[in-house]
Amino acid sequence: MKFLLEIDMSDPAFHDNAATELGRILRYWAGNLRHYSLEPGCRESVYDSAYREVGQWSVALPADDGNTAASP
Repeated sequence: MKFLLEIDMSDPAFHDNAATELGRILRYWAGNLRHYSLEPGCRESVYDSAYREVGQWSVALPADDGNTAASP
């Protein structure tokens, strides 16, 4: 499985304090993930400190890159 986190840092909350805002988002979700099943298909929106949606996280199956050995 893959855990994917995508944040749009062009949002006004990131101007002049990108590290602070991103750190706040990461701390919040790091503590909150225990409430989710973290199975493929699970996803949630991510919000900045002003509660504007700035991205999402999701759990997905890894893409088949052709390097996976076939099972016998």
